[in-house]
Amino acid sequence: RAGWRNRTSDLVPSLGTEGRRCRSLQKHDLHTTELNGRISAARIQQKASDELFSLETNCILLHVVINSITHTHSDSTCVAIMLVNCGQPLALVSHTDVPPRVTENFILTGYRFPNYSLRDCLWSAFRPTNETGNFWTHFLPVFIFAFYFVEVFGWDGAPDAEAAFFYPLWTYFIGVFCLLMASSMAHLLNSMSLSERFAFFVDYGTISAYTVGSSLAYYYYIHPRAGIAAKGGQNSSQLGLNHEPDQRPASYAMPEHSMFFETFYMPCACVVAIICVLSCCNTRQRWREHRYIIRTLVFLLPFLISSTPVFYRLITTSPYSNTSSSFAASTPMSTFFYRHCVWLLVSALFNISKVPERLAPGRFDIWGHSHQWFHCCTFLSILDELHMIQAEVRAILLSPDLLLPPTPSSRLPGPTIASTYGVMLLLQTTIISIIMWFSWHANCIYGPQKHRLEKQHLQKHLKCH
Repeated sequence: RAGWRNRTSDLVPSLGTEGRRCRSLQKHDLHTTELNGRISAARIQQKASDELFSLETNCILLHVVINSITHTHSDSTCVAIMLVNCGQPLALVSHTDVPPRVTENFILTGYRFPNYSLRDCLWSAFRPTNETGNFWTHFLPVFIFAFYFVEVFGWDGAPDAEAAFFYPLWTYFIGVFCLLMASSMAHLLNSMSLSERFAFFVDYGTISAYTVGSSLAYYYYIHPRAGIAAKGGQNSSQLGLNHEPDQRPASYAMPEHSMFFETFYMPCACVVAIICVLSCCNTRQRWREHRYIIRTLVFLLPFLISSTPVFYRLITTSPYSNTSSSFAASTPMSTFFYRHCVWLLVSALFNISKVPERLAPGRFDIWGHSHQWFHCCTFLSILDELHMIQAEVRAILLSPDLLLPPTPSSRLPGPTIASTYGVMLLLQTTIISIIMWFSWHANCIYGPQKHRLEKQHLQKHLKCH
């Protein structure tokens, strides 16, 4: 027993020592695991701090580069600032973060700061900005208009597309095409810079060119005299069309109005178009409070001038016999014109009233605001105008005594390159000169503001990082 007790007493201290050693090892393992976890967390935090420090360093270095560029090559500042987005799409801002002249009434969000590159502007067509709908509502109609436009060349008895008979129709197409493309591009590219908002000047210029293109089509296809030639003259022989008995009322010759239509109609249309360009471009730099009313009403005058042949046709008897195929083809002209006027009136109401965004500011910032509806209505008016012109073209093709290639017997000359493309070229040259002057003037005014705003935007972006 004494021996067993001695061995037990020796064993108990040994077991106690081993237990303490195990507990010590467990504590050490637990401490090691906790320490490793802290080290891993510290490493992750350090890595994140290093990345943030690298980003801040790059932005600070970029700020220094921009400052140096500003003092040496100010034109390159905008290019350098584009690097601040660090490969991410540029964020959209609210109306309080952009210059006042960039904002639109009752549109609160979805703005692009005016420092976008061309690539950023093109990509923004697929982002939900407040200009996305404005772009697509005039870009897609280009293809719809072209689809309906080419129908006329497939009609029976129609001359070749390059024939002189279609010169006025092609000038009308040029006016509409330039209008839709310039409008869509103006809304897409207007955020490149403040001074580069001259895209809207181009937009106003193409609207005026469109009105002159319409006037040329009215002049040669809906004109009250419409190139009436002597029966059996060169008109009918050149196209080989069948004759119809000339049963037009003698009073339709209207000598009392021939002076205006044959001498002053096209010059008045061109002069009024130039006045419209000057007025609309001025609204970008002054008269800001009433700019929408001015831009809408200023185009009422060219509409009234260019539509005088249509008004006369509506209040007088038709130049075609009631039993002729030309009369039947020309009958829908009045319906299309009335619809054309209705769409223009609705578009004007949208542009002036700013409904629906006026009723719920901020709710229609991206989709459904008034300018998008304005675009839709203006295109529908153009489409009805095209159908109206096509109806008159069909009537003329069925009645070869009217407007066809030039003849010496006609008091109203037929279409020539000089009287169609030449008129458009001269007008476009004048409009381009006006746009260049307004662009230079805008750059003188807003050029210094551009650099100041870009610096403020950069500092705000650095603060966010």
